[in-house]
Amino acid sequence: MPTLMLVRHGRSTANTAGVLAGWTPGVALDERGAAQAAALPGRLAGLPLAAAVTSPLQRCRDTLQPLLAARPDLPLHTDERIGECHYGDWSGRKLAELTDEPLMETVQRHPSAAAFPGGESLRAMQARAVGAVRDWNARVESDHGEDAIYLMCSHGDIIKSIVADALGMHLDLFQRIRVDPCSLTVIRYTRLRPFLLRLGDTGDLASLLPRGDGGQAVVGGGAGAP
Repeated sequence: MPTLMLVRHGRSTANTAGVLAGWTPGVALDERGAAQAAALPGRLAGLPLAAAVTSPLQRCRDTLQPLLAARPDLPLHTDERIGECHYGDWSGRKLAELTDEPLMETVQRHPSAAAFPGGESLRAMQARAVGAVRDWNARVESDHGEDAIYLMCSHGDIIKSIVADALGMHLDLFQRIRVDPCSLTVIRYTRLRPFLLRLGDTGDLASLLPRGDGGQAVVGGGAGAP
Protein backbone atom coordinates (compact mmCIF):
# COMPACT_ATOMS: atom_id res chain seq x y z
CA MET A 1 0.00 0.00 0.00
CA PRO A 2 1.23 3.55 -0.65
CA THR A 3 2.81 6.15 1.58
CA LEU A 4 0.73 9.27 2.20
CA MET A 5 2.31 12.68 2.77
CA LEU A 6 -0.15 15.03 4.45
CA VAL A 7 0.67 18.73 4.09
CA ARG A 8 -1.24 21.28 6.09
CA HIS A 9 -1.74 24.49 4.10
CA GLY A 10 0.65 27.38 4.74
CA ARG A 11 -0.20 30.04 7.29
CA SER A 12 -3.30 31.94 6.21
CA THR A 13 -4.70 35.39 6.79
CA ALA A 14 -7.35 33.79 9.00
CA ASN A 15 -4.68 32.06 11.11
CA THR A 16 -2.92 35.33 11.88
CA ALA A 17 -6.21 37.14 12.51
CA GLY A 18 -7.29 34.43 14.96
CA VAL A 19 -10.40 33.65 12.91
CA LEU A 20 -11.92 30.21 12.42
CA ALA A 21 -12.12 30.22 8.63
CA GLY A 22 -13.86 26.95 7.90
CA TRP A 23 -15.20 27.06 4.33
CA THR A 24 -15.26 30.86 4.16
CA PRO A 25 -14.21 31.75 0.59
CA GLY A 26 -11.25 33.94 -0.25
CA VAL A 27 -8.99 32.96 2.67
CA ALA A 28 -5.49 33.23 1.20
CA LEU A 29 -1.98 32.62 2.48
CA ASP A 30 -0.33 35.49 4.32
CA GLU A 31 3.25 36.54 3.57
CA ARG A 32 4.76 33.86 5.77
CA GLY A 33 2.40 31.24 4.37
CA ALA A 34 3.48 32.12 0.83
CA ALA A 35 7.13 31.71 1.88
CA GLN A 36 6.31 28.34 3.44
CA ALA A 37 4.66 27.24 0.21
CA ALA A 38 7.63 28.46 -1.84
CA ALA A 39 9.92 26.27 0.27
CA LEU A 40 7.82 23.14 -0.23
CA PRO A 41 9.40 22.02 -3.56
CA GLY A 42 12.85 22.03 -1.95
CA ARG A 43 11.66 20.09 1.08
CA LEU A 44 10.17 17.43 -1.19
CA ALA A 45 13.07 17.33 -3.65
CA GLY A 46 14.06 13.81 -4.58
CA LEU A 47 10.77 12.24 -3.55
CA PRO A 48 8.98 10.57 -6.47
CA LEU A 49 5.42 11.79 -5.94
CA ALA A 50 2.83 9.84 -7.90
CA ALA A 51 -0.01 12.33 -7.43
CA ALA A 52 -1.23 15.27 -5.39
CA VAL A 53 -4.72 15.60 -3.92
CA THR A 54 -5.97 18.88 -2.51
CA SER A 55 -8.82 20.34 -0.53
CA PRO A 56 -10.80 22.67 -2.81
CA LEU A 57 -10.16 25.66 -0.53
CA GLN A 58 -7.92 28.46 -1.77
CA ARG A 59 -5.32 28.24 1.01
CA CYS A 60 -4.57 24.63 0.08
CA ARG A 61 -4.49 25.26 -3.66
CA ASP A 62 -2.15 28.22 -3.11
CA THR A 63 0.13 26.08 -0.95
CA LEU A 64 0.59 23.55 -3.75
CA GLN A 65 1.10 26.11 -6.52
CA PRO A 66 4.93 26.34 -6.21
CA LEU A 67 5.21 22.56 -6.10
CA LEU A 68 3.07 22.19 -9.23
CA ALA A 69 5.15 24.84 -10.99
CA ALA A 70 8.31 22.90 -10.13
CA ARG A 71 6.71 19.60 -11.17
CA PRO A 72 4.43 20.36 -14.11
CA ASP A 73 3.83 16.65 -14.75
CA LEU A 74 2.51 15.97 -11.24
CA PRO A 75 -1.18 15.01 -11.51
CA LEU A 76 -3.42 17.16 -9.30
CA HIS A 77 -6.83 16.06 -8.03
CA THR A 78 -9.37 17.89 -5.87
CA ASP A 79 -11.40 16.06 -3.22
CA GLU A 80 -14.00 17.85 -1.10
CA ARG A 81 -13.79 15.09 1.50
CA ILE A 82 -10.45 16.47 2.70
CA GLY A 83 -11.81 20.02 2.83
CA GLU A 84 -11.95 21.80 6.19
CA CYS A 85 -14.45 20.84 8.85
CA HIS A 86 -17.82 22.51 8.28
CA TYR A 87 -17.90 24.70 11.39
CA GLY A 88 -21.30 26.12 10.50
CA ASP A 89 -22.26 29.14 12.62
CA TRP A 90 -18.76 29.23 14.10
CA SER A 91 -17.21 29.97 10.70
CA GLY A 92 -15.71 33.43 10.42
CA ARG A 93 -15.79 34.07 14.18
CA LYS A 94 -12.82 35.00 16.33
CA LEU A 95 -11.36 32.05 18.23
CA ALA A 96 -11.09 34.26 21.32
CA GLU A 97 -14.89 34.69 21.26
CA LEU A 98 -15.49 30.97 20.91
CA THR A 99 -13.53 30.09 24.04
CA ASP A 100 -16.54 30.96 26.20
CA GLU A 101 -19.02 28.93 24.14
CA PRO A 102 -20.26 25.89 26.12
CA LEU A 103 -19.59 23.69 23.09
CA MET A 104 -15.86 24.51 23.24
CA GLU A 105 -15.39 22.37 26.35
CA THR A 106 -16.91 19.44 24.46
CA VAL A 107 -14.62 20.13 21.49
CA GLN A 108 -11.62 20.09 23.82
CA ARG A 109 -12.56 17.23 26.15
CA HIS A 110 -14.97 14.99 24.23
CA PRO A 111 -14.67 15.84 20.51
CA SER A 112 -16.49 12.71 19.38
CA ALA A 113 -19.64 14.28 20.88
CA ALA A 114 -19.10 17.69 19.28
CA ALA A 115 -21.34 18.89 16.47
CA PHE A 116 -21.06 22.48 15.25
CA PRO A 117 -24.34 24.44 14.99
CA GLY A 118 -25.32 24.67 11.35
CA GLY A 119 -22.29 22.53 10.44
CA GLU A 120 -21.10 18.97 10.91
CA SER A 121 -19.88 16.80 13.75
CA LEU A 122 -16.21 15.98 14.23
CA ARG A 123 -17.15 12.31 13.82
CA ALA A 124 -18.58 13.01 10.38
CA MET A 125 -15.51 15.06 9.48
CA GLN A 126 -13.20 12.20 10.40
CA ALA A 127 -15.33 9.61 8.60
CA ARG A 128 -15.24 11.47 5.28
CA ALA A 129 -11.52 12.26 5.55
CA VAL A 130 -10.54 8.69 6.40
CA GLY A 131 -12.83 7.43 3.65
CA ALA A 132 -11.01 9.66 1.18
CA VAL A 133 -7.63 8.29 2.30
CA ARG A 134 -8.83 4.71 1.91
CA ASP A 135 -10.12 5.42 -1.60
CA TRP A 136 -6.95 7.25 -2.68
CA ASN A 137 -4.72 4.54 -1.22
CA ALA A 138 -6.47 1.99 -3.40
CA ARG A 139 -6.42 4.22 -6.48
CA VAL A 140 -2.75 5.19 -6.14
CA GLU A 141 -1.69 1.59 -5.52
CA SER A 142 -3.66 0.40 -8.54
CA ASP A 143 -2.17 3.08 -10.80
CA HIS A 144 1.37 3.34 -9.43
CA GLY A 145 2.13 0.28 -7.30
CA GLU A 146 2.31 -0.43 -3.59
CA ASP A 147 5.55 1.53 -3.08
CA ALA A 148 4.12 4.79 -4.45
CA ILE A 149 4.19 8.05 -2.50
CA TYR A 150 1.44 10.60 -2.89
CA LEU A 151 0.55 13.89 -1.26
CA MET A 152 -2.59 15.42 0.21
CA CYS A 153 -2.87 19.11 1.09
CA SER A 154 -5.50 19.62 3.75
CA HIS A 155 -6.31 21.29 7.08
CA GLY A 156 -5.30 20.94 10.72
CA ASP A 157 -8.33 19.13 12.15
CA ILE A 158 -8.61 16.91 9.08
CA ILE A 159 -4.97 15.81 9.34
CA LYS A 160 -5.23 15.24 13.09
CA SER A 161 -8.27 13.03 12.58
CA ILE A 162 -6.48 10.96 9.91
CA VAL A 163 -3.48 10.52 12.22
CA ALA A 164 -5.75 9.44 15.07
CA ASP A 165 -7.31 6.80 12.83
CA ALA A 166 -3.89 5.56 11.68
CA LEU A 167 -2.72 5.20 15.29
CA GLY A 168 -5.91 3.47 16.39
CA MET A 169 -6.70 6.39 18.72
CA HIS A 170 -10.20 7.30 19.71
CA LEU A 171 -11.29 10.63 18.27
CA ASP A 172 -11.57 11.94 21.83
CA LEU A 173 -7.74 11.89 21.94
CA PHE A 174 -7.12 13.73 18.68
CA GLN A 175 -6.71 17.10 20.40
CA ARG A 176 -3.41 15.75 21.75
CA ILE A 177 -2.02 16.00 18.22
CA ARG A 178 -0.70 19.25 16.74
CA VAL A 179 0.16 20.03 13.12
CA ASP A 180 1.48 23.50 12.29
CA PRO A 181 1.03 25.34 8.98
CA CYS A 182 2.88 23.75 6.06
CA SER A 183 4.00 20.85 8.25
CA LEU A 184 4.52 17.38 6.80
CA THR A 185 2.86 14.33 8.34
CA VAL A 186 3.71 11.00 6.71
CA ILE A 187 1.84 7.71 7.07
CA ARG A 188 2.97 4.51 5.40
CA TYR A 189 0.02 2.17 4.95
CA THR A 190 0.64 -1.60 4.86
CA ARG A 191 -1.56 -4.70 4.79
CA LEU A 192 -1.07 -5.18 8.53
CA ARG A 193 -1.11 -1.63 9.89
CA PRO A 194 -0.25 2.00 9.17
CA PHE A 195 3.07 3.42 10.36
CA LEU A 196 3.36 7.08 11.36
CA LEU A 197 6.74 8.18 9.97
CA ARG A 198 6.53 11.94 10.50
CA LEU A 199 4.16 14.13 12.50
CA GLY A 200 3.87 17.88 12.00
CA ASP A 201 7.42 18.17 10.67
CA THR A 202 8.35 21.73 9.75
CA GLY A 203 12.08 21.61 10.46
CA ASP A 204 11.54 24.72 12.61
CA LEU A 205 12.55 24.12 16.22
CA ALA A 206 10.88 27.38 17.27
CA SER A 207 7.63 25.45 17.20
CA LEU A 208 8.84 23.60 20.32
CA LEU A 209 8.81 26.74 22.46
CA PRO A 210 5.99 27.05 25.04
CA ARG A 211 2.97 28.89 23.69
CA GLY A 212 1.18 29.85 26.87
CA ASP A 213 -2.08 28.38 25.59
CA GLY A 214 -2.98 26.65 28.83
CA GLY A 215 -3.16 23.29 27.08
CA GLN A 216 -6.05 24.29 24.81
CA ALA A 217 -6.04 22.76 21.34
CA VAL A 218 -6.61 25.45 18.70
CA VAL A 219 -9.70 24.59 16.69
CA GLY A 220 -8.72 24.62 13.02
CA GLY A 221 -5.03 24.18 13.80
CA GLY A 222 -3.76 27.65 14.66
CA ALA A 223 -1.02 29.81 13.18
CA GLY A 224 2.00 27.81 14.29
CA ALA A 225 5.16 29.22 15.85
CA PRO A 226 5.41 33.03 16.09
